[in-house]
Amino acid sequence: MIHQYKLGGLNVVLDVCSGAVHVVDDVAYDMIADFKAKSREELLRDIKAKYLGTEGASPDEIEECYGQIEELERSGKLFSPDTFMPMAGTLKEKTSGVIKALCLHIAHTCNLNCSYCFASQGKYHGERAVMSLEVGKRALDFLVENSGTRRNLEVDFFGGEPLMNFEVVKELVAYARSIEKEKGKNFRFTLTTNGMLIDDDVIDFANRECHNVVLSLDGRREIHDRFRVDYAGKGSFDRIVPKFKKLVDARDGKGYYMRGTFTHANPDFLEDIKVMLDLGFNELSMEPVVCAPGDPAELTDADMEIVKEQYEKLAELMLKRHKEGKPFTFYHYMIDLTGGPCIYKRISGCGSGTEYMAVTPWGDLYPCHQFVGEERYRLGSIYEGVTNTAAQNEFRECNVYAREACRDCWARLYCSGGCAANAYHATGSVKGVYEKGCELFKKRMECAIMLAIAKELGE
Repeated sequence: MIHQYKLGGLNVVLDVCSGAVHVVDDVAYDMIADFKAKSREELLRDIKAKYLGTEGASPDEIEECYGQIEELERSGKLFSPDTFMPMAGTLKEKTSGVIKALCLHIAHTCNLNCSYCFASQGKYHGERAVMSLEVGKRALDFLVENSGTRRNLEVDFFGGEPLMNFEVVKELVAYARSIEKEKGKNFRFTLTTNGMLIDDDVIDFANRECHNVVLSLDGRREIHDRFRVDYAGKGSFDRIVPKFKKLVDARDGKGYYMRGTFTHANPDFLEDIKVMLDLGFNELSMEPVVCAPGDPAELTDADMEIVKEQYEKLAELMLKRHKEGKPFTFYHYMIDLTGGPCIYKRISGCGSGTEYMAVTPWGDLYPCHQFVGEERYRLGSIYEGVTNTAAQNEFRECNVYAREACRDCWARLYCSGGCAANAYHATGSVKGVYEKGCELFKKRMECAIMLAIAKELGE
């Protein structure tokens, strides 16, 4: 399969199954588009009729271009076949029963009242609660017991707002450090926070113990304060930004990222990116809102077109700043054209429900944080292990080829079928496709590939 597009002044040809990316001139671009649909004679006739007399398009050069395309096909870099379907599920079979990461819901409560919150302001459609030290320790033991020979284990302190249970967070990290040498493990911790409770103690702890810190900021003050308000309805921007600055400075600008959400209120999210840059933040992520149909925050069809244009302008801004020696990272544009994830990972997806799980304050296990509260997908508990094998098997069987709509999609080996939670909430099935998310993902990938090429070419 071939995917072709024009962006940033470049003609890009992507060979889906080999991963080869080609930057070509107009003659080659059009020739590749019709290479399989027309005979050699027809194609050369049509290309010559269109391009003869233009620069670099003599009869000999056009025929040479045809020969180069033939050579690329012979070498497996164009029109390569999809041989990956038999591998679907192989990685999950190999790692069956091995868990490498837990999302600890250390607090099912929050000090903000964000109306677009998928977690129902931290309650996850249930009661407010915080995780006890005993439950947390058992969760860490459960991870060690089920991690097989893996050395590196990931733990995310999540909520709600995890800093509302900060003492337990600190005690759990201390416990993990006390057992990792004996167990032959290395724990890497992430803290996700809205910033309201950040102080010097939190900063010192995060810089000492956390591999990564995720900070929630939606960009412009008026956008951020539209949704991210406290229970008195007061915006949080002015209270959290100074704290975020202090934490990021103390981390030397590394090991963090700002995580924003854009909604119907700000499809022009590039303006929010610019505000974050002006504030001195260079590790950025802006995610499209996922909400129920009809929600005031939902992105409309008109918003979608604005968002796609914003992704293009974002790539232009990133390239401009790269040339100026002022680069910044945008999470969704992080791509390695020379390598990247192995093919098994590209096919099998994120590992939710199999190698990654979420733990509630009571010790229940769910496939990931976005399934917490969905009783159908309660997998078991940290005490009894996984008992709902039928639900887990849904996730074990979840791969890019399990989704009919993905099989003929050019982006399938980049998104691996997309987010199971988004698919479930949009379609009622973890093997469904969240169409708006899919549309935006493909646009992001086109922009990310173009940006990587332009940097490589020094343009």
